[in-house]
Amino acid sequence: AADIPCSAYRSSWSNPRIEWKFQKGSSLVLFYYGGELTEPYKNRVQFSPTTIHFNTVTREDTGKYICEVVGDGSHIAKSEVNLIVQGAAAPEPPSLPIP
Repeated sequence: AADIPCSAYRSSWSNPRIEWKFQKGSSLVLFYYGGELTEPYKNRVQFSPTTIHFNTVTREDTGKYICEVVGDGSHIAKSEVNLIVQGAAAPEPPSLPIP
């Protein structure tokens, strides 16, 4: 499991809008947007304004997590966390020659 904090969150802002993006190489994925988690994160991530909690992480989750908080007017705060998931991926089952 992993917790990723959103240090950009300000409790003093009224009704801030929070978006989470995941950046890996040149690809950017919106995974919390419009008040809900997108697929495929829905089933394994819990959202709170200050943290996202992954029930499970794999090496695929290694990358940069960007939390963007938009407050009243034009207030925008942003924080980034780099997540590195160590450990070997599950080994491939050996392939058996088909007679």
